Amino acid sequence: MSSRFRRFLSSIRWSDLEQEMRGLSNYRLSCCVNTLLQTLSATWEVSDLLEKWEAAGVRADSHNVPLQLKRVLAAMRSDHLPQHVPHRDFLHCLDRNCVRLSVQHDADEVFLSILNFVQQQMDDRALALEIQNLYKISVETHLQCLECDSVQTRTSYLLSLHLHLKEDHNSLAGCISSFLEDQELRGIDRCFCAKCGIKTPSKQGVKLLSLPRILCVHLKRFRNSRGYTQKLDCQVTFPETFDFSEIAREGFATDFAQNECKYTLYAVVVHSGSAMCGHYTAYVRHRGNQGWYYADDSFIRQASWEDVQRTNGKYNRLKTKGDHVFATRAFQTFEQRKSILSVFSFNNKHLFA
Repeated sequence: MSSRFRRFLSSIRWSDLEQEMRGLSNYRLSCCVNTLLQTLSATWEVSDLLEKWEAAGVRADSHNVPLQLKRVLAAMRSDHLPQHVPHRDFLHCLDRNCVRLSVQHDADEVFLSILNFVQQQMDDRALALEIQNLYKISVETHLQCLECDSVQTRTSYLLSLHLHLKEDHNSLAGCISSFLEDQELRGIDRCFCAKCGIKTPSKQGVKLLSLPRILCVHLKRFRNSRGYTQKLDCQVTFPETFDFSEIAREGFATDFAQNECKYTLYAVVVHSGSAMCGHYTAYVRHRGNQGWYYADDSFIRQASWEDVQRTNGKYNRLKTKGDHVFATRAFQTFEQRKSILSVFSFNNKHLFA
């Protein structure tokens, strides 16, 4: 080893390199998956659980999505160079599971598909359920007949909150409140009432039974009209931290038992373009130094909270995480860009330690 190369090595601040994010090259229109991998890496609970998985007995590992996900997230956390993470095995694995390469995808749909593959393909059922529970939002839905006042209730769960947007200004708190408001169903939307024996006008509502550690929020920016899909460019404002109990306590069920409902934003997935085509990028909070970074495939740069806030005009999906987490993936709005995914993360036991 030459003396010049030794001096070069000694001049490198290796702690700084360890704090940097790893870029992901765009391989056959992989920008959508790239941004999801960045947000999954930022909310580290998934990779930590996958690391516990002993997958030695898994057959056909080239078709096993959770196994390939485990490997690529481990590579993204590695302290060793190269800076760009090899992730083609994961992309080809998704392709073998019908999430095709060279096709533009919706980030929310791919995210939910990955969670489904985890449930279907992990042989450790307990760990698979732990991963699902990171995102699980337990809800109680009720349907009240407006003719006889009879009420039908059932419990279920969601893996993300799908929030409707108005065509003017929106706020995250307002969208959540609207999601939890009762809705009247009349005309062609009437539901069958077993007591009346016919379809009747009714009132439908949702109550929250529990919130997840990682909350994913999908902002519904797309509208279908006369066979055409349009994308709303309306503004949506969001905070860096929020307390769910302060903005939507009326939406809690009577047996909602969680005391801590605070969330911190961890990622924002941004979609630039129209409803038919575009490009995904992301703002993510680094799991180590807690700084914001902007990820555009293999290009990575540091960002500020002000940069993230400037994306508040256009985004569709959010993500958050916490001890009893709230909802989605990541926030972003950036001038003429549309953010698709947002992440809040509530992890006050060790996040700011």
